[in-house]
Amino acid sequence: MKIAIGQINPVIADFDGNAGKIRRECARAKELGCDLAVFPELCLCGYPPRDFLERGDFLDGCRKALDGLVSEIRGIGVILGYPERLDDGGGLPLANAAVLFEDGEILHGVHKRLLPSYDVFDETRYFRPGAEAEVFFYKGRRIGLSICEDAWNDADFFPRRLYSWDPVEALCVEGADLLINVAASPFHAGKYRQRRDLFSHLARKYGVAAVYANQVGGNDHVLFDGASTAHDATGRLAAAAADFAEDLVVFDAESGAGDIHPVSESDTAALFSALVMGTRDYVEKCGFRSAVIGLSGGIDSAVTAAVAAAALGPGNVSTLFMPSVFTHRDNFSDTESLAANLGVDYRVIPIAPFFEAFLGNLPGICQKGEPTLVEQNVQARVRGMILMAFSNKTGALVLSTGNKSELAVGYSTLYGDMCGGLAVISDVPKVTVYKLADYINRKREIIPGNIIRKAPSAELKSDQKDQDDLPPYEVLDAIVHLYVEEGRDVAEIAALGFPEPVVRDVVRRLIRSEYKRRQAAVGLRITPKAFGEGRRYPIAHRYAPGPAARPGEAS
Repeated sequence: MKIAIGQINPVIADFDGNAGKIRRECARAKELGCDLAVFPELCLCGYPPRDFLERGDFLDGCRKALDGLVSEIRGIGVILGYPERLDDGGGLPLANAAVLFEDGEILHGVHKRLLPSYDVFDETRYFRPGAEAEVFFYKGRRIGLSICEDAWNDADFFPRRLYSWDPVEALCVEGADLLINVAASPFHAGKYRQRRDLFSHLARKYGVAAVYANQVGGNDHVLFDGASTAHDATGRLAAAAADFAEDLVVFDAESGAGDIHPVSESDTAALFSALVMGTRDYVEKCGFRSAVIGLSGGIDSAVTAAVAAAALGPGNVSTLFMPSVFTHRDNFSDTESLAANLGVDYRVIPIAPFFEAFLGNLPGICQKGEPTLVEQNVQARVRGMILMAFSNKTGALVLSTGNKSELAVGYSTLYGDMCGGLAVISDVPKVTVYKLADYINRKREIIPGNIIRKAPSAELKSDQKDQDDLPPYEVLDAIVHLYVEEGRDVAEIAALGFPEPVVRDVVRRLIRSEYKRRQAAVGLRITPKAFGEGRRYPIAHRYAPGPAARPGEAS
């Protein structure tokens, strides 16, 4: 059996557009002599559809698209995912389903058995779990069809299992000789290797070929890298689709031959591609055509601008340099050189007149002289207002430029540098931002070397440096990683060699900044635990791992 894996980038609720992609890929697969075309989980409606699943018209539109595909596609079998209504009156009325159809007839269907409700997933909110696994016959093969999470509970692969049973094991006990998994598995750094190793392990363990079809593209903050695979019965990688792009690859289940398309050559390359794809999809799927970025002369805005230029094309990116009296002269030439290297629009709008207006018209609130926190934040908010005015005038989406390290400890200004429609690097730690800059410059200097070398600064007062108020970014990033992504407590982190007062201060800042993060722009997720809906903590509480934390302490 020759199997085509159709790795598509669906748009949520674009039933006609998504169905059109499926038709085109099926036509290509037929031309290549394939017997079966396999598409990702919920690809007909796009993943994750969230509360659209509670709307009858959404479900009707999806079913209509499915019926159209079933009636129109001939000469090839098709497996795809969609939300199926359950009308038996027992429990939740929906299933996360996958069906096999051919020549006008639905031949087999399965419902997802393991429903994740951790991190960015919330499937138990909508779906009822499927019944026990069932093998079906198709073109001489005993196929075990599963959906995404169903394959992620192998006792020999995972030291701690989340569920009490393993659907893939049950399928193989029932005699499956070909495993097919349709998925919408989100990207984070290192996920590709874990996924590849898992399906290689499953194929080798059960002595059967394993086909894996994954969604690609960005839907809001969740990014999908695709990187679909097929492994033969020895666990050898036999077919592989590209990452971060739509693709179609063919796997011959009899001979073990298949297409191998290249994927990112390094974790940093994958991260850059993820951010580019996520930015492009967010901007375009939300109906925008262009973006605007406030350049500061620092590395964060430089990397954000480089990502935007790669995602949207330089002609669709505008940059505003908004100097103050505290802006170093180097930043004038550095930002101009960066914009020229990227080929993007560049404008200079000094903020001194606006800032002076605040100082002169808010007596008792704003004061002249060395800026306090009040005056520092006013400057940041003036820049935010200018960016939003430009956005309103031109229709360009504002891209905010804060990184994960800053977002963690609240080193940012609400309604100032935090304003925007998309926070491109809000899940990228500062140390990784530097790695991205080096990657962007791998062939020629795009980000001026001076931007990379200079000490980070908000430049909201004289001689200000980030490290005057924060620990070194290598230390800060490590503590944030251990606390947020690994769930370590203060004592555990200190035991690894970090000064306990520093750990307590970082954790205290992290906790008290939750109210800021709740108001931040949507950010692209690239780590296993990003701030946002994947990490849900209350704002009002009495939890205090160190000195008593007050949520509203600073803004």
